[in-house]
Amino acid sequence: MMVNLQITTALLGLGLALTILYLLRRDHIYIAHALFWIFIAAAAALLGLWPGLIDRMALWVGISYPPAALLLGAAIVLLIKSLYADITNTRLERQLRRLNQRIALIDATTPSSEGEAEPR
Repeated sequence: MMVNLQITTALLGLGLALTILYLLRRDHIYIAHALFWIFIAAAAALLGLWPGLIDRMALWVGISYPPAALLLGAAIVLLIKSLYADITNTRLERQLRRLNQRIALIDATTPSSEGEAEPR
């Protein structure tokens, strides 16, 4: 039974890695984001192939129930990813706002012809 779980987890990690590489090749995902997901896929494959690793890591950290350590680690990784996404989104919104302000200033200072309609 445990072997089936190991094989399934390893195959899921490998499948995720291949999917991310496909999306990267098709330019559907930015390289920095793809590297993060490749790391997650590699971790899933590693834990699938070597399930005792999570037990050792939990023991090292001092958590007596290894699945709780795995869930805690997953929650922390997702929180960090969410925070990074919010920081990136804020930076992009700030850049967009500044770009719109610059365009408005250029439009305000550029004289337009009286007989021509402004392009939209």
